[in-house]
Amino acid sequence: MTDIKKTFEIDDMQSRIFNIRGKQVMMDRDLAELYGVETKALNQAVRRNPEKFPERFCFRLEEREKDGLVTNCDRFAALKHSSSLPYAFTESGVAIIEGFGYEVVCIFEDGAFSF
Repeated sequence: MTDIKKTFEIDDMQSRIFNIRGKQVMMDRDLAELYGVETKALNQAVRRNPEKFPERFCFRLEEREKDGLVTNCDRFAALKHSSSLPYAFTESGVAIIEGFGYEVVCIFEDGAFSF
């Protein structure tokens, strides 16, 4: 983990919450940034603990969902040619991640972050 605290505005955090499959979710890349870890490490924790991440907590996007994300959000442009499908985490999935000992390495300004 990094010692550097990153500041996120609440509006920025809200722009990182997506409605996919009727659920409010955050993408693996955004959560990794929030916790100061590599996306690969976060996803590895999910793959190693499938019993802790049922589909109601975490799911992989389908190709068409990934394409929609890339089309509508510039920061996901790197996924355009990736064969990997990103994970989406519900609020409960985020709580499970916190149980793995990851600490938020950012500061929220102008209020608290929530789903």
